[in-house]
Amino acid sequence: MKPGRADAEVARYAEMLSAMGTPPRLRIMRLLLSSHPHGMVVGEIQEELEIPGSTLSHHLEKLKNAGLVTVRREQQFLWYAANAGGLRELLGFLYEECCSRNRPIRPEEIVQFRR
Repeated sequence: MKPGRADAEVARYAEMLSAMGTPPRLRIMRLLLSSHPHGMVVGEIQEELEIPGSTLSHHLEKLKNAGLVTVRREQQFLWYAANAGGLRELLGFLYEECCSRNRPIRPEEIVQFRR
């Protein structure tokens, strides 16, 4: 880890990983990534994953609070989308030190982010 990495930043990324750390939430993230960048309305997510409404709301709120998903209201519909920027930051943090000790390959060869 780079010297000076703030504990708060590490805690933030740990929270993001923890938020995705259940099978339903990981399935939600994968589904939202498949519909990126437009996202999906709650009913579509519920239908696709067969998660009861109140449970789905809980999972989506947890992911939103961790900065992994965004939500926007269009009339009476709530649209959820994967927060690509947040995920990019998380993956960047994970790969920041990749291969830095033995340097067999350059980290940018492993992960390439599209903007």
